[in-house]
Amino acid sequence: MEVVLHEVDAKDWVYKGEGAANLILSYTGSSPSMLGKVLRVKKILKDKGQPTPNCMLFSSYEELLWGEIPGLLESVKNDSLAQAYATHVMSQHLGANHVDGGVLVRVSKNFLELVEKNVLSSRPAWRVNASTIDAGADSALLISDHSLFSGNPRGSSCIAVEIKAKCGFLPSSEYISNENAIKKQVTRYKMHQHLKFHLGEISKISNYDPLDLFSGSKERIHMAIKSFFSTPQNNFRIFANGSIVFGGMGGGADSVHPNETEKCLEDLSKVTGLQISDFIELLSEAIFESGVLSKLLAAQKLDDHDIEGAIHLYYNIISQPCLVCRSITDAELLRKYSTLHSLPLDQSQKIVRDFLISATAKDCSLMISFQPRRSGSTDSEYDSIFLGSVNQIYDYKVYFIDLDVKPLDKMVHYFKLDQKIVSFYTKNGETEGEIDVDSPKVGDSGTSGDIKIQLQH
Repeated sequence: MEVVLHEVDAKDWVYKGEGAANLILSYTGSSPSMLGKVLRVKKILKDKGQPTPNCMLFSSYEELLWGEIPGLLESVKNDSLAQAYATHVMSQHLGANHVDGGVLVRVSKNFLELVEKNVLSSRPAWRVNASTIDAGADSALLISDHSLFSGNPRGSSCIAVEIKAKCGFLPSSEYISNENAIKKQVTRYKMHQHLKFHLGEISKISNYDPLDLFSGSKERIHMAIKSFFSTPQNNFRIFANGSIVFGGMGGGADSVHPNETEKCLEDLSKVTGLQISDFIELLSEAIFESGVLSKLLAAQKLDDHDIEGAIHLYYNIISQPCLVCRSITDAELLRKYSTLHSLPLDQSQKIVRDFLISATAKDCSLMISFQPRRSGSTDSEYDSIFLGSVNQIYDYKVYFIDLDVKPLDKMVHYFKLDQKIVSFYTKNGETEGEIDVDSPKVGDSGTSGDIKIQLQH
């Protein structure tokens, strides 16, 4: 970690976006070593009663849980857990060529405090109210900006798409109670949408169905992408040469107001030479041909017990009486859970470890970037797609981002949220938040489908 960022460097870093645990800064200076990079800075929650989004330090139980993975415990001492977890754990499941662990750099307190001040006006109000940059941190993660293709914003043109795909399968665990059997028929994403609408966190329920995106069917993948354009929420963003042109900067639930969709699509017309229908075809083809979602789905399916089973193994690990079993009266269910409580510690640890890896896979994002291949060029180190409608070859690359380890003590939060989501949907079903059928359907006949986007190549 030879690089140290000081107060004088803060002016070169601007707001690019943020999630629950980290704020992303984009470099605008002239240092060759920093061009095409983003800085991932840790945040802290203002409400200490809320569960920590990601793990930064290991408890004694987590040291036992993750201790068998080389380098992971040592990374905690070096403040490089996020980097080590992505490199040593998630890359084993998602493919090393699709995971960028980044490089740790030192940051001064003055740098972080000035950055916090500089980006304040760019952050969504609800993010500002919820969290602030951790000025006590002494390091940050420097990562390639995967919304760029060559890594150089002043180089050749690039369009990139960020997708938060969410859970792509329906659970079938025997540990799911009969009263929660709806989980085996309706996606978690859909049920959570209804609860969010009820709580006023979103203004419209999304049409997006993760099962379409993960289906392996070009037609259904196409449908999933089309749905993002009407309700992108925090699941879909488009970048042109590193700058966001569609979707929200702060990962907000309502990242694009429905009335702004047409304007965003018009902005896209300035950066690519494709009809929207062609752009959707290009993205669908990349998702289908790359096969990355099959790897992501396999990682998600490491959760084969569901939280309703895994929560019992959590209590095994922390050697505490199971608070869930106390409230259960179903004798058959209690028998199943008693079997879980009788498992040896190493088996309990493996199941919970797999559950937490799955939780990371369900919450991460996919970044796919495209660059039109120059005329006359035949060789490329990248995968490519020929888009016949415009007679153009596009090179593309795919990376997974936001691959942080989830805290062990978040298991209780996962269980409570799961029960809340399922209970609400079971009682209210489809009555909450009917989808606006009059909203513009991107790619159909009409204005949206006719919009062009111009990318120089």
